[in-house]
Amino acid sequence: MASLYVHVPFCPTLCPYCDFHVVRRAPGWVEAYLKRLREEAQGLYLSHPEPLATLYLGGGTPSFLRDRELLALFQALPWRLERGAEVTLEANPGTLNRERLALLKDLGVNRLSLGVQSFQEPVLRFLGRAHGRRGALKAVELALEGGFRVSLDLILGLPMQDVEQDLAEAAALGVGHVSAYTLQVERGTPFALMGLKEDPEREAWAMERAEELLGEAGLLRYEVSNFARPGEEARHNQVYWQNGFWLALGPGATGQYPGGGSAYAFRRTHPPLPRWLSGEPPSEEAISPLEHAKESLMLGLRLREGLDVAEVERRAGLSLWPLLEGSARGLAQEGYLEVSGHRLKPTRKAFPLLHGVVLQLWEALEPLETQGKL
Repeated sequence: MASLYVHVPFCPTLCPYCDFHVVRRAPGWVEAYLKRLREEAQGLYLSHPEPLATLYLGGGTPSFLRDRELLALFQALPWRLERGAEVTLEANPGTLNRERLALLKDLGVNRLSLGVQSFQEPVLRFLGRAHGRRGALKAVELALEGGFRVSLDLILGLPMQDVEQDLAEAAALGVGHVSAYTLQVERGTPFALMGLKEDPEREAWAMERAEELLGEAGLLRYEVSNFARPGEEARHNQVYWQNGFWLALGPGATGQYPGGGSAYAFRRTHPPLPRWLSGEPPSEEAISPLEHAKESLMLGLRLREGLDVAEVERRAGLSLWPLLEGSARGLAQEGYLEVSGHRLKPTRKAFPLLHGVVLQLWEALEPLETQGKL
């Protein structure tokens, strides 16, 4: 296993749309987190000591940690990195300056995922962001000057937003990667409690404009919500989309590990911070071969390159193509898929309707459910 996700739950502000496991700083919590993380990392390293090809520090806001805390965080991780490994750290613009970026470079970080969300002041206030337009632009400028690979996060389709302006600004900055999402109003968030509603039509239009405007600037849509210049794709996230295996550390983090017996894989999810600090182990879910195959279809069709059903068959030990072929070719005739051999690729038309495409393919696999081939 060559990929590791580390969850850092601390944030300077709790945004009203966020449903990730995040907390504000409280006396002693960061120190306790770092101590527990070191213990957890040592235990995981004993069973998985292989060098890492990708390391992703997410949150939360990892860049919100103080300098000595960041140093302790990296010192808590005993793994070696492969030559050319991708080391990504999520950061908010207001937490970066030249000195902080120099420290991150010294610690081995080579890719920054910046939570910009928008360059428009009314939108940033609506989203509860701690930075403004000037701070976002300055953070991008400094990160590029510092030699980092830079990815921007944008939220598109908001009611007061000039979508094309945000996309044009992102494209003009010279970053190698943009992650563009539409607002999901999740249960229990302040936005949900306010009764805020999503606008599917506006959001679909916004994603179409993202593909057009970012594409004109050389940022090609390689995944439903992700755009990159050639060679700038997020290597760590592709492990998720290809339904691979990865290690996980920290409260709320989820990892996927090789299975045993009748399980193809085990998915382990760590508890929230207070229970995690007390030493509570992660919960474990067994993923059957058929579940793995269905998830691989769902995730692989998010990618422009699609997926090779023969490879999924090899991993899962199941015969899938005889069941899938009819539905796949029907979807191809309707313009939603390209079928080449056993490879399925989504068309541009499919991206906004991907849920229905996947459900149709899943329905074709129902005979395996009834045969009990789990």
